[in-house]
Amino acid sequence: MKILLTGDRGYIGSVLTSILIEKGYEVIGVDIGFFEENTLGNPIIDYQKLTKDIRDIESPDLAGVNSIIHLAGLSNDPLGEFSPKLTDDINNLGTVRLAKLAKENGVERFIFASSQSMYGISEVDQELSEDDSEKNPVTAYAKAKWDAEQEIKNLSDDNFVVSCFRPSTVFGASPRLRCDIVFNNLVACAYTTGKIEILSDGTPWRPVVHVRDVCSAFISGLVAPSSIVNNRSFNVGIPDGNFTVRDLAKAAQKSVPGSELIFTGEHGSDSRTYRVCFDRILTELSDFYKPEWDLLRGGKELVEFFEETGFGENHFRGRTCIRLQQLNWLIDNDKIDNNLRINSNDI
Repeated sequence: MKILLTGDRGYIGSVLTSILIEKGYEVIGVDIGFFEENTLGNPIIDYQKLTKDIRDIESPDLAGVNSIIHLAGLSNDPLGEFSPKLTDDINNLGTVRLAKLAKENGVERFIFASSQSMYGISEVDQELSEDDSEKNPVTAYAKAKWDAEQEIKNLSDDNFVVSCFRPSTVFGASPRLRCDIVFNNLVACAYTTGKIEILSDGTPWRPVVHVRDVCSAFISGLVAPSSIVNNRSFNVGIPDGNFTVRDLAKAAQKSVPGSELIFTGEHGSDSRTYRVCFDRILTELSDFYKPEWDLLRGGKELVEFFEETGFGENHFRGRTCIRLQQLNWLIDNDKIDNNLRINSNDI
């Protein structure tokens, strides 16, 4: 099976590419390359790649492609607020355009990396489900993901299977690591500084999931019967996969013995608190999605990765692992313009 994977040179994409190739899939990666050089370790490089903006993909790029896994886009709320208009152009309109092009060219499955951010701020007395819970997207990133989901689902039919996976906040090692996501940030902070400082009281809830389990979810969209996944959304997580920030911080501290944990409480109880239900993916896709990673295993993996790669505070706080810093660096150095178009062949 030939898979077109957008965002193959990102945090998740670097891991997913390797897994797909190990499983015998033929992978064509499409990525603009903004973060290609932000590497720790050795990402897989021996596969077919196109360096192209997803807004510019054309029919010839899809020749012979059976399925698309669409990861590419401005990747979180801070990047989304960098330019709300561009976030909509890339994450929403770019996604819809690609899905329409895929359908026109006989692609059989379109798997979209959506987001739980569309639920917005919510009460925590109940877990949020895919269809029944209110959507309250309050950021440009969240709105773009929600709008794209609705549009591409309208394209689904018996010959074009559309599945949307909404990952929890991802953690875990990747050769293109991100430290602007919560658990990676906490473990990296403990490892490089010897302490973790939590500005809230630690009570907000966050669902988290390991990067390799997220990859497993996307692959389940490739192999599960269309009757289960077509025109449907799935929250991606693990059993008991909701944690307070205090839980996450304590797990990070255990991963780095001797590190200090401080709760300042200066911001009180963070309003960004939510709990998510994972019953659908854990039951209906149980034959295809079998999560294997918990916080302690993931924390141990991160520390081992840091030791192997010589990870330091310069990586933790710099553009190597902070996506918004890298994007601003590219703009400041005239590598890309304000529309996130490449000015130079060398970024």
